[in-house]
Amino acid sequence: MAMGGASAHGTWSSRFGFLMAAIGSSVGLGNFWRFPYTAGENGGAAFVLIYLVCVALIGFPILMAELSVGRHARRSAVGSTRKMAFDAGASEMWSIAGWVGMAGGVMILCFYSVVAGWVASYVYKMFTGAMVGLDPTEVSNVFGELVGDTGTVLLWHTGFMAVTIGIVCFGVIKGIERTVSILMPLFFLMLVGMVIYAGLTADMGAAISYLFAPDFSKITAQTFLEALGQAFFSMSVGSAIMITYGSYLSRDDNLPQSAGIIAGSDTLVAIIAGLAIFPFVFAFGLSPDAGPGLFFQTLPAAFSQMPGGQWVGAAFFFLALIAALTSSISLLQVIVAFGEEHTDFGRVGSALFFGAIIYMFGVAAAFSGDFFDVLDKVSGTILLPLGGLLIALFTGWVVSKALMQKELPHAGEKFFAYWRFTIRWLAPVAVGLIIVTGLASMFGISLPFIG
Repeated sequence: MAMGGASAHGTWSSRFGFLMAAIGSSVGLGNFWRFPYTAGENGGAAFVLIYLVCVALIGFPILMAELSVGRHARRSAVGSTRKMAFDAGASEMWSIAGWVGMAGGVMILCFYSVVAGWVASYVYKMFTGAMVGLDPTEVSNVFGELVGDTGTVLLWHTGFMAVTIGIVCFGVIKGIERTVSILMPLFFLMLVGMVIYAGLTADMGAAISYLFAPDFSKITAQTFLEALGQAFFSMSVGSAIMITYGSYLSRDDNLPQSAGIIAGSDTLVAIIAGLAIFPFVFAFGLSPDAGPGLFFQTLPAAFSQMPGGQWVGAAFFFLALIAALTSSISLLQVIVAFGEEHTDFGRVGSALFFGAIIYMFGVAAAFSGDFFDVLDKVSGTILLPLGGLLIALFTGWVVSKALMQKELPHAGEKFFAYWRFTIRWLAPVAVGLIIVTGLASMFGISLPFIG
């Protein structure tokens, strides 16, 4: 049977470029508020330990699986899952794993670009000193006014999507790789600089205690679910990104090593971000348990009160904007790769066409909070974990052991046995648990095992 669609052309020009792109896709806005806040509220170092276990046993194995599927076929996420199923002698209907992941990623980008527009707006507000001298209540009102001003939101949303589409139009090497090879090193340098500045001027001791002092009394079943969910979603698995990025890898790349660097870097950024954020929060007596509000209300309140706060705040939100941009281009690249493979649009046409559709859905999300929430819940609660579950089942149970060993030649016998056990048994159960608890929360159903 002939396989439809052309294979992806070319590879990353360097391993460094691939790693920067993959790490950039994993490091997103969630690293800046969700991980530090969740860790502090769930036992600090105890939560971090549980999180690391979840990364090793769930996120990392699925990440390896997605990269191997992409590299095997060198096609879009849909084309890669279809071809690997064909080569494994299985039904090509397993391409549903690529479809689900791609759909989830597209839905995320529809509202993620709106949030990124908020971040871009705050870079401008901080840089111009618009919040200097405001008290916490006034700073909080600034965010409310921004969200309510759809004209301003659309302006920033439009600019962010234009940049995202423009980068993807230039291609994997000249667009994505070249961009991330500049932005990600700059991101890491600025993040370390923020931590050093926080240590010199704010309450680093309180931040370290909040994040790393183990409090095992706070560990519950919900803590394990929080750690599991954070490990899964933070690494960009389930969204077909890593399948797509893996399709541009050479056969010489050491997938286990690359996956380890990606997972480790993502975790390290989340922890360092906490050390950059919470010293300011505690130094100014603000609340660390503000959730998403920590980002747009609590932190700006701290920046507005400190000497030179407008520059520190501008740098912080610029960091967040880099994280948002490197994630958004990876999300758009997934469906652009599909367009190149299955339409006559070509790269530029696919980027403009699909980018425009995503932009219009983003406009709808900017105008309707309910639609924004629907996109968020359907993608995060259903599509992404379902995509991860399907990939785990596909590579663990459908694709033969021999074929997977061929795709992971750098994995030793013991390491491959560990990967195969986790992808066949632990990952499906854990991701299935994410889906069940997510759906229960969505529909207001109480589950006895989480209290």
